[in-house]
Amino acid sequence: MKPFPRAEISSSALKHNLARLRQLAPDSRVMAVVKANGYGHGLLNVAQCVADADGFGLARLEEALELRAGKVKAKLLLLEGFFRQEDLPLLIEHDIETVVHHESQLQMLESCTLSRPVTVWLKLDSGMHRLGVTPERFHELYQRLLACPNVAKPIHLMTHFACSDEPDNDFTARQIKVFNDLTRDLPGQRTLANSAGALYWPESQGDWIRTGIALYGVSPVCGDLGSNHGLIPAMELVSQLIAVRDHSAGEPVGYGAAWTAPKDTKLGVVAIGYGDGYPRNAPEGTPVLINGRRVPIVGRVSMDMLTVDLGLDATDKVGDSALLWGRDLPVEEVAQHIGTIAYELVTKLTPRVAVCLA
Repeated sequence: MKPFPRAEISSSALKHNLARLRQLAPDSRVMAVVKANGYGHGLLNVAQCVADADGFGLARLEEALELRAGKVKAKLLLLEGFFRQEDLPLLIEHDIETVVHHESQLQMLESCTLSRPVTVWLKLDSGMHRLGVTPERFHELYQRLLACPNVAKPIHLMTHFACSDEPDNDFTARQIKVFNDLTRDLPGQRTLANSAGALYWPESQGDWIRTGIALYGVSPVCGDLGSNHGLIPAMELVSQLIAVRDHSAGEPVGYGAAWTAPKDTKLGVVAIGYGDGYPRNAPEGTPVLINGRRVPIVGRVSMDMLTVDLGLDATDKVGDSALLWGRDLPVEEVAQHIGTIAYELVTKLTPRVAVCLA
């Protein structure tokens, strides 16, 4: 028996998306970003499905160690770098590369003795102003890394975009220029482009593209769809109807009696709620797909269930499948209804949702 709710993950979609990203950036290697449990798709599931990716990007050391324990042998890069000096021997033992974005990390590298050098990607803050060394100090810290025996040579270089998901915003072009001007004559590999950079700013593709959300078939740009770029959604979030009931005009439903039926109808109760990671703040009208048609959420989403208006003439029955998002109901569209981004929806599913690879 299949569990409900469940996130069905398509291995064929993941493989297709990797191939499509290679078509879109033919001169770049692809770093598949699998942080946050593979964007909710299952860390090891994703890494094994796209094992021929050129490398994997992660946020935390624990994620990298999980991949190594799962026999993933590809290049691994810690996008936030290491947090403690005692992490450094683990990077060497498990052949994990690291970003250096702050002088404190450089100081840790300078003050320890390692069995062999660590591969480092120096991150330039070209305008994001979150992580990265400033342009004013870039060459100073670069020279210190060059002089550090614990750092493998050459040093690789990276930056991160603040507005690449806004194709009409020239801030990304300015970031590209800052990066190129400072690194033009330096050796080493380069990575600038995240998913939005890879899709919308081809001049940023460089030696590597770091594709997170696009790998999963989702567009990073509000109002756009992954399918517009030849990508296929890899996740279908599925549950089922656990009740169908007649409902009279003028009667409310759910906590706070927040919605009242304007006319006689039938309501369906779907077994998913904020305890599963479906947002409590999903407003009335957010679509759910049942038996091939979109029906609106009515009333408040509760911990374990939500309610949809099936319509007076509905023939839906208990046990029928309910699609919360997937190929026929893009997660980008659901996110717009809710007032969030698709990234948040796919990554915040809780362990109550079974992740099933197909």
